[in-house]
Amino acid sequence: MPSLEKPPTSPLPTTTVKWRFPTVHPEGHKYAAIALGITLLATLVTKVLFWPLLGVVVWVLTFFRDPIRTTPVGDGLIIAPADGLVTMIQKVPVPRELVGELGEAPLTRVSIFMSVFDVHINRTPIAGTIRQVVYISGKFLNADLDKASDENERQHIVVEGRDGRRIGFTQIAGLVARRIVPFVKPGDMVATGQRIGLIRFGSRVDVFLPDDIIPQVTLGQRSIAGETVIGRVGGTPVAGIAQ
Repeated sequence: MPSLEKPPTSPLPTTTVKWRFPTVHPEGHKYAAIALGITLLATLVTKVLFWPLLGVVVWVLTFFRDPIRTTPVGDGLIIAPADGLVTMIQKVPVPRELVGELGEAPLTRVSIFMSVFDVHINRTPIAGTIRQVVYISGKFLNADLDKASDENERQHIVVEGRDGRRIGFTQIAGLVARRIVPFVKPGDMVATGQRIGLIRFGSRVDVFLPDDIIPQVTLGQRSIAGETVIGRVGGTPVAGIAQ
């Protein structure tokens, strides 16, 4: 793999990559500034609060971290749109907002739960054109619940690949999450693993896989947005062992 320290056109590719601190997404700057302001004001009242509140500032910066990801390239690969725990893999009816793009037949849904400690930048599972972006206001139930898919605040996105295959996925707000921030709109061209949005402070992402795409993750597995292959066209089902 070429080093991330060298441009892609470098005549001297290497097989090593240096670790680096993740950058902070601009969306997090204002929250970190607010937390820092509260910390400084509280310190004027009592210095006892300085270190605990400074820890909150660090946590906010960590929450909005935006690390570099290396996306696998290959035909028929579906890449994870979110960091987190794979909590559900099951065949379900297509959300009514996506029926026009994905059809009425049930599809396999892979659900990825993001805790407040996970990276919350979401990425597109395939390259292609954004066909649909639909925001729906709703409740803020625990995103780990199955009914959160139908009742919580959410945003549906459909991407059509160059081969005509369409993949739908849904960003779902949770107990703490209160804002889904999109980076794309219908008609935009996206590359596999490109950043398409974020959800603030804990949430879930559902991915809907057509019948010819076989899940490549198992329940309890952790996925990495932009890197983990969660589905493969014509693939072989995988099994996992908790240990």
